[in-house]
Amino acid sequence: MITGIQFKVSHLMGLVTAIVLTMPLQAADFITPTPWSTVVSSDLSRLMPQDELKPLLAGDTEFLSLYREHMSAQQRGVVLIIPDWQHLPTNNDGVNFLRTQLNDLGYATLAMTVPDIDWQAVPAETENAQSEPADSNQTDNNESSAAPLKAPVHVDAIAQISNAIIDNYKLNLIARFNALYQSALNEDGKIVVIAQGASAAVLLEHYGEFPNTDIDAFVSLSSYLPNTERNQQLNAIISTISPPLLDIYYSIDNPDLLLSVADRKRWVKRHSKYDYRQRELFGLRSQPQQHERLTKEVDGFLRRLF
Repeated sequence: MITGIQFKVSHLMGLVTAIVLTMPLQAADFITPTPWSTVVSSDLSRLMPQDELKPLLAGDTEFLSLYREHMSAQQRGVVLIIPDWQHLPTNNDGVNFLRTQLNDLGYATLAMTVPDIDWQAVPAETENAQSEPADSNQTDNNESSAAPLKAPVHVDAIAQISNAIIDNYKLNLIARFNALYQSALNEDGKIVVIAQGASAAVLLEHYGEFPNTDIDAFVSLSSYLPNTERNQQLNAIISTISPPLLDIYYSIDNPDLLLSVADRKRWVKRHSKYDYRQRELFGLRSQPQQHERLTKEVDGFLRRLF
């Protein structure tokens, strides 16, 4: 039997449920996620040795770099290390190994954190078109509304990265790179750049425009652009940059990059870039054996130059 107390409790619960169901639903407030670069800087500040942390300024934006001094009797130079986009300067794809091992070979290393990717970036002309008054577009909107509607097109493949997104990343990366370069001028010896992935590709584009920054060697690790047309243009740009270039890729690498290595050699031959070297590493980037060979290839290339 249901007692009087049980009946009252069940009746009260029914009333509460009815009130809750009749209340209007309210959407939760949108909270902007913490930028990826902020999370990276926070983690590095907490986990890395404090004497390696070196904050730098790119305009009004502060970013974190990791500095390690040379540990040989004589300093051969300084190596600027730029990881792939959305990768840490301590990643296990060979970058962190070079960052720590090149110190014993006579180089100070300065590795930077890369900027965020603006996935909503649009071309400048699109922004200008969106900023025009609505009245000027009213006639066009009326005409377009009269046009027949097209059937929707379903695309299953992942679209390639737009030029606007790449250009936005390139602009922010070069601003950080210039700050890193200015810091490297305080070091003795040669200035070497080691860049990886998409970061290496946009920097190669930058040096294809013959900037004022003077470096003594460029080492490219699996450089590619996630845009087919632009990646093809990169093959020709590589043969026109003035610094000596070591172009390293892996047998298991980005498919677009593997299709480009032969074309890069053809462009280098056409433009007679005699200080270009291309090397293939086998296995996976994370394997310790490949880290050792990567270091030997980089050191051997630099020793031939100076």
